[in-house]
Amino acid sequence: MGIRNLTTISDFLLLGFSEHPEQQALLFRLFLGMYLVTVFGNLLIILAISSDTHLHTPMYFFLAKLSFAETCFTCTIVPKVLVNIQTQHYTISYTGCLVQMYFFMALTLLDDFLLAVMAYDRYMAIYLPLHSAMIMHPQCCLLLVATSWLCSHLLAFSLTLLMSQFSFCASHSIPHFFCEVPPLLKLVCSDTHIYQIMMLTEAVLSGLIPLTCVLVSYVHIIHTIIRIPSSRRKHKVFSTCGSHLSVLTLFYGTLFLVYFQPSSSYSADTGKVVSVIYTMVTPMLNPFIYSLRNREMKGAVWRLFDWGKCSGL
Repeated sequence: MGIRNLTTISDFLLLGFSEHPEQQALLFRLFLGMYLVTVFGNLLIILAISSDTHLHTPMYFFLAKLSFAETCFTCTIVPKVLVNIQTQHYTISYTGCLVQMYFFMALTLLDDFLLAVMAYDRYMAIYLPLHSAMIMHPQCCLLLVATSWLCSHLLAFSLTLLMSQFSFCASHSIPHFFCEVPPLLKLVCSDTHIYQIMMLTEAVLSGLIPLTCVLVSYVHIIHTIIRIPSSRRKHKVFSTCGSHLSVLTLFYGTLFLVYFQPSSSYSADTGKVVSVIYTMVTPMLNPFIYSLRNREMKGAVWRLFDWGKCSGL
């Protein structure tokens, strides 16, 4: 069935977790709780950073942008999942599916670039502290974020545009809870060879290159930390970098399980489990990782609550 024939079948079915009707109520409460914690936690980080002048540094500037991207990322996926579970209506329009796929890819790529930028900032602050303030000035930070936004949206748009040219088979049931690339490719009747080459090329450019920059940065950072004589300062640096490394491990680990494998070996059940981790669990854990392990962030959050109490008096 060609794409133009989808006017008679204009929707996809997001089967998601519909094969387990007895678990729908539990899943709804679980996903809703994770969604609320994610949105509240990331917005709290943004408010704490913007309201505390002590945190107006490149590191926290990038962290605020990452938290905003994580909030947008979660809002792209989870509300539709919750509506589907609550209403037992699992359809999504063809256009809506492509739009969701586009924003999912764009925001995932943005996270990837921002994490690499944050690693570079940590490298400059620890390995070259005397040059850090001069290089990582506000205009440079804005340029890095703007470039990350532009590249992520251009890469996502190219893949979405190519996907829109495909013809789909008679089945329009997606064994997933949102419109992700691997399960969509399973429904395509056209030749996807060019698309898979393009996707692998973009994955290398947007995944392996930033990851290489991260690894190189942290090799220099760890080498510098080892030479720090003060154990207290060493612990502080390890604490800051440890938060970033924890997020990097969660982010890259789950994405590599899904996207760095041929589409023929894609498993729907494994894909759903891994997708839950990086669309719901990881964005929910990020605020805790960055705030609980960081004394400055914890202080800013408490001051934000104290300010709120004073304002309410």
